[in-house]
Amino acid sequence: MSTVIAFIIIFGALVFFHELGHFVFAKRAGILCREFAIGFGPKVFSHKKGETIYTIRLLPIGGFVRMAGEDPEVVEIKPGYRVGLLFNEKDQIKKIILNNKEKFPDSRIIEVEHADIEHDLIIKGYVEGEQEEKLQSFPVSSSAVLVDDGMETLIAPYDRQFASKTLGQRTMAIFAGPMMNFILAFVVFVLIGIMQGIPTNAPTLGKLTPDGAAMEAGLQEGDIINSVNGAEISSWSDVVEIIKKNPNKELQFSLDRNGKEMTLPVTPKTQEVEGGKIGMIGVYQPMEKSPIKAISHGAKETYLWTKEIFVMLGKLVTGQFSINALSGPVGIYVSTDTVAKSGIFYLMKWAGILSINLGIMNLLPIPALDGGRLMFFAVEAVRGKPIDRHKEGMVHFIGFALLMLLMLVVTWNDIQRFFL
Repeated sequence: MSTVIAFIIIFGALVFFHELGHFVFAKRAGILCREFAIGFGPKVFSHKKGETIYTIRLLPIGGFVRMAGEDPEVVEIKPGYRVGLLFNEKDQIKKIILNNKEKFPDSRIIEVEHADIEHDLIIKGYVEGEQEEKLQSFPVSSSAVLVDDGMETLIAPYDRQFASKTLGQRTMAIFAGPMMNFILAFVVFVLIGIMQGIPTNAPTLGKLTPDGAAMEAGLQEGDIINSVNGAEISSWSDVVEIIKKNPNKELQFSLDRNGKEMTLPVTPKTQEVEGGKIGMIGVYQPMEKSPIKAISHGAKETYLWTKEIFVMLGKLVTGQFSINALSGPVGIYVSTDTVAKSGIFYLMKWAGILSINLGIMNLLPIPALDGGRLMFFAVEAVRGKPIDRHKEGMVHFIGFALLMLLMLVVTWNDIQRFFL
């Protein structure tokens, strides 16, 4: 059960902060955000606050922010429609009732002649029940709602739609998602540095494992190693190097313990690794707690893991890795289970690595991903005008379908690898 909770928390945090980036910068640009969703598929939970519906959906394979104008806008009010209108104190339409008008006895029923609720914000029509039949015009409030089967949907004037914003604003609204993943990873690595400490290269012993050779030989955390077999030691790297080269061989450790000089014999245990055998004595690298150094440590870890993931991507593209090396939600769950057994700090580090991975994957120039959309913006910047929305939408639809197919293949490979 603890693994399930850890997986939900990690996955939820990664997706939440990713979508939060989109949401915050879209709102800053004045874009109407209709929905903030974690997951895809049927709704499990929903809550409306302000203009936005916040939902949790059944399938844990991502999330989205539904911005006005990205999908066909709500309902088109055509000539001949009979609608009910309710007005605010400024005599502007505040509610447009599409059906079940009998539930709104105070509404004014009109037969629509013309309606524009995106640009001109006006509805023209003939009012029922008036003796003199004449065409009348009614201004629409920019915050008016459409009422359809009792459900209210805020209209989206063009200036609140995604497409109305500058190229820079649209680019930032999309780029902010992956950006937040890198920021989240940085924060997680900084927190690890503050809480656990950051590794130092001092020739000092860190924590000892209960069943290690160091504990059995009488070494203690905090011992300062001066020499091993007469070879002078000046750094933690020196200690590790000598131990690795001498599996199952007795070594004389000359050390300083609280100002007292002593020598202890230690025999490293043999550890099988790829390429041969190495010595291990069961000692962790010494850690230092410093908030200032934790910040630089967070930046360094973020950079190193970003570089490592790009290297692995390069190997995948060049064929050094096959598609079977990829992991989907099932593989991530299994890996989370393994990492969770090693402790909270390993789990936090795993979350940071996954966050960077999510950020990088979304920046790839693949249709339906953030990187694919940014690629279209780059083309728009070069040619001076956007690509036809319908053509772009079709490209993204095909890309999404192919991504779902890839997800199914990867998930099936995970199931075969771990459970069959």
